Amino acid sequence: MARIDLDLAHAYKPHPKRDEDYALLPLKMSFDDGGAYALLGPSGCGKTTLLNIVSGLVKPSQGTVSFDGRAVTGLTPQQRNIAQVFQFPVIYDTMTVAENLAFPLRNRGVAPDKIKQRVGVIAEMLEMSGQLNLRAAGLAADAKQKISLGRGLVREDVSAVLFDEPLTVIDPHLKWQLRRKLKQIHHELKLTLIYVTHDQVEALTFADQVVVMTRGRAVQVGSASELFERPQHTFVGNFIGSPGMNFLPAKWNGSAIEVAGQTLPSPAGPFAAYAEFTLGVRPEYVAVAAANAPGAVPAVVTQAQDIGTYWLVTARIGMGQGGGAVIRARLSPEQRIPSVGHVVWLSVLGEHTCFYANDVLIERDVTIKEPA
Repeated sequence: MARIDLDLAHAYKPHPKRDEDYALLPLKMSFDDGGAYALLGPSGCGKTTLLNIVSGLVKPSQGTVSFDGRAVTGLTPQQRNIAQVFQFPVIYDTMTVAENLAFPLRNRGVAPDKIKQRVGVIAEMLEMSGQLNLRAAGLAADAKQKISLGRGLVREDVSAVLFDEPLTVIDPHLKWQLRRKLKQIHHELKLTLIYVTHDQVEALTFADQVVVMTRGRAVQVGSASELFERPQHTFVGNFIGSPGMNFLPAKWNGSAIEVAGQTLPSPAGPFAAYAEFTLGVRPEYVAVAAANAPGAVPAVVTQAQDIGTYWLVTARIGMGQGGGAVIRARLSPEQRIPSVGHVVWLSVLGEHTCFYANDVLIERDVTIKEPA
C-alpha cells in the first residue's frame, strides 16, 4: 500500500486558458495509506479522469503524482503496482473462477501453494468458495463482477486498488451486499481503496473520506457527517442528502439578518461584509414553529408527501419577492402535518444552519443573538 499525493491539473486540449478548458482544475490532495476513499460527483465532473491519473492510464498535463514521496508521474499502472476494477467485469470466460482469481498472481510468478492459499482467502471473503471450479461464462452478472473485484484484491503488494463505478450494472439489492462486503474486506486487508461513483449512498456507506467533485473541481473532502452537517460549498449541500439542503436568499439590514421579510436572530459572523448571501438548512432541521417565533419564517404549504417513516412537506416563502423560494421539511408522522394551502411558520435558524457567500461557506460562531 502507499500514501498517494497529487498536485496537478489536467486538460485534454492543448493550451488551456479558461476553467472550462480543464477536465481537472488545479488541486492538491492526499490519500493516506490504508484509507478508504470515494470520488463522488455527477457525470463529467472529472472523477474518472482523476482516478485514471492515479492509476497511470492518464498522465496529467500539469503537475505531479507521488507514491510514498516517490514521483511516479511518468510511470505505467504496472510500474506503479496498481490494481483497477472497471464498471464492466474484465474476466476470462473460458477460465474457472479460481483460475480468474489466480491470474494476476501467476503473471507475477507467485508460488502455486501461495496462489492457492490467497485465492481461497479472497473467494471466502467474496462468498464464492463453492463456485471456484465453475467456468466464468455461465455465471450471472453479479458473480462476474465479484470475480473482477477479487482479481483487484488478490494481490497483497498493490499500492492501491481503484474502482471505477464497479456496481453500476448490479441489481440494487446485490449492490448493498457487495458494498457491505467491500467495507468488510477493507477492514480486514487494510488496502488503500479509491472508489468512483455518482451515487451518494454508495460513497457514504463505503468510504471513510468522500471527495465531492463538480466541474473539474474537488469542492470538499470529508466524512459523511462533515458533508451533511457542514457543507463547505452549496453544491455539496444540494448534492448530499435526500432531498438536499434548502437555500434561502438572505441579506444584512445593518443589525440583523432578513429572510423573506422576517428579521431573524443574528448568529455571530462577518455578515456585514456581504450585502446579500444565502441561508442553508437541511430539511431534517426545519421544524414547525409558533407564529412569529424567533428564527422562523412564514410559508405556504404546496405539497405534503407521506414517505412512510416521515412526511416531506414542501412550502413556498416570500411570495411577493420575485415568486418566492421553496423550502422542504422532513417532519415526524407523530406530529400534526400542515395541510396544503395553509400558512405555516417554519424554523430555519439554529446550530445546524449554514450561510454561504458566492457558494462558499461563511465560517461563523453558532451562538445566536436575539434581535434588540
